[in-house]
Amino acid sequence: MNWQTLSATSHYKTALAIHHELQRGNSSEADNGIKELINALSRSEKRALKSQIIRLMKHIIKWKTQPDYRSRSWIATIHNAREEIRDIQDETPSLNDDVIKQLWDDCLTSALVEAEDEMRQETLVEKLSWQEVFEQRYSLNTQNRIKP
Repeated sequence: MNWQTLSATSHYKTALAIHHELQRGNSSEADNGIKELINALSRSEKRALKSQIIRLMKHIIKWKTQPDYRSRSWIATIHNAREEIRDIQDETPSLNDDVIKQLWDDCLTSALVEAEDEMRQETLVEKLSWQEVFEQRYSLNTQNRIKP
């Protein structure tokens, strides 16, 4: 059985195939399937984490670059992305802050490209701090705004 191919196409079908191998008494083959399924799920969660980090960074870049376009929906997106990241970390504790720090530069590069594409303009933002991404409170109140 090619567990890697199967797990890349369907986690459900992989679980069914593992169940079938267990029913046949082939625990060694089932064990191989379980290991590959665990790896596939881990990769999937890591992709989801990376996607949310990029989404979060992109909106912060837009926030800093286009202050006249700031909106409640941008604030909601920032809040939602932070929540999604926390949920992923709660469900997969191995995807901790150290993993985020390892992904940081790649995520920032992608976020900059996506933000510039969406804004149809270049940004002066070159970096983001942990505080800006995960701790800063974004608000439409002028006294709490971040300056680009």
